[in-house]
Amino acid sequence: MGSPSSAEVEVAALSDAYEAALIANDLAAMDAVFWDSPDALRFGIAEVQYGYDEIAAWRATAGGVPSSRRITGRTVCELAPGAVAVDLTFVNGDDPTVGRQSQVWVRTDDGWRIKRAHVSLQR
Repeated sequence: MGSPSSAEVEVAALSDAYEAALIANDLAAMDAVFWDSPDALRFGIAEVQYGYDEIAAWRATAGGVPSSRRITGRTVCELAPGAVAVDLTFVNGDDPTVGRQSQVWVRTDDGWRIKRAHVSLQR
């Protein structure tokens, strides 16, 4: 593997900030990184949101992730100019359940935004 592209470096830093916002349950910061479009999509562990408005409305009632959440692996891969995938695994404290999170970030006029997101748990 070669050196990360500038897009990969930028999105990796944004992914780190998103993780911090998840832990802090910072709704404004989490909403700000999603693509403000009816075409945004988030598949959660037990729910689905189509469009930015549904994602923001769900997040407002969902509550935060455990403060013990810890990333155990992450890859950041530029798929094409203006599109970067972030895939990670995580655990919550001593719970051995492995979580998986995938995001597709796209470069918009407003900066990098999450266009697609998927979260699942390995039970």
